[in-house]
Amino acid sequence: MFQIDKEHVIDRKCFQLLERAITYEATDIHLTPVREGYHVYLKKYAKLNYSGVIPLQLANRMISFYKFLSSLDISDRRKPQSGSFHKQIQGENFSFRVSTIPSIHMKESVVIRLQKHDRIVPVDKLCMEKAWAEQLTDAISRQQGLVLMTGPTGCGKTTTIYSLTAHCVNHLNRHVITLEDPVENNHSHLLQVQVNEQSGMTYSAGLKAILRHSPDVIMIGEIRDSETAKVAVQAALTGHLVLSTVHSKDPIGCFYRMLDFGISAEELRQTIICISAQRLIRKAGGQQGAIFEILSGNQLDYMVDAVIRGERFNLPVSMKLDTISRKYGVPEGALHE
Repeated sequence: MFQIDKEHVIDRKCFQLLERAITYEATDIHLTPVREGYHVYLKKYAKLNYSGVIPLQLANRMISFYKFLSSLDISDRRKPQSGSFHKQIQGENFSFRVSTIPSIHMKESVVIRLQKHDRIVPVDKLCMEKAWAEQLTDAISRQQGLVLMTGPTGCGKTTTIYSLTAHCVNHLNRHVITLEDPVENNHSHLLQVQVNEQSGMTYSAGLKAILRHSPDVIMIGEIRDSETAKVAVQAALTGHLVLSTVHSKDPIGCFYRMLDFGISAEELRQTIICISAQRLIRKAGGQQGAIFEILSGNQLDYMVDAVIRGERFNLPVSMKLDTISRKYGVPEGALHE
């Protein structure tokens, strides 16, 4: 943890903003450059809520302070950067992932993702229906294979994958090692390894090191390129259970995205045991939970066979997210806004 003199006005302003976001139960802070300075938005329930404006000079110094905490290059405003830092606020430990991207007139747009340490939602509490929890826990009970969580940003993939790793540790007594870029959230039940390409800890180098450390389960934070996809498949083929996330709309889209990364359909047939797409919804009482569209077992086999034959695969309408969401009173099309 950082020991910072909070009497300094910039430090104090930065921590006050973090505290405000935590009190509001926001998942992200957006600092968006405008003519008069920066607009502040707090993201909650996948919606941005305006929270005020910060004068340009003050905002620039605050952004520099957040970049300093995240070990980013303060002097470079011309390239995207990402990093993270940890801080105890209101008596609890939090991780903050900072992402910057350049915009016009040398102004940076900044997004800070907030995550609470050791915040684990049990699988059965996370899923709106018991059958989904049973499908997911059945998938991770296998000795080897690839389990993929998919969906757009903010749909709860990270929460679900950490929930599943906790189940592996606490209920299946398995040794879980993660390979993440960056480590978004510290969890005491996991051995977490951070990718650092500058020091030579790439995904491939990290995997080799992890495989020598006798893991039962490997969690790869996100598959976002060909190298990471090949690392995940290689680990699954060597007799390990691998969990990871992919950005796509649905399970079928996830499968095609893996093909785009250069993985053959036959390799996917041999490794994938479950693909799960999800969305977060709120019930009438305000309670939040996840709905799932899961491909496993026979349905997964049918989909892989159809892709290999070049045929169209149609998932039963009753299993699709749009159909399931309407059951919970979510308006048609609202999941994809």
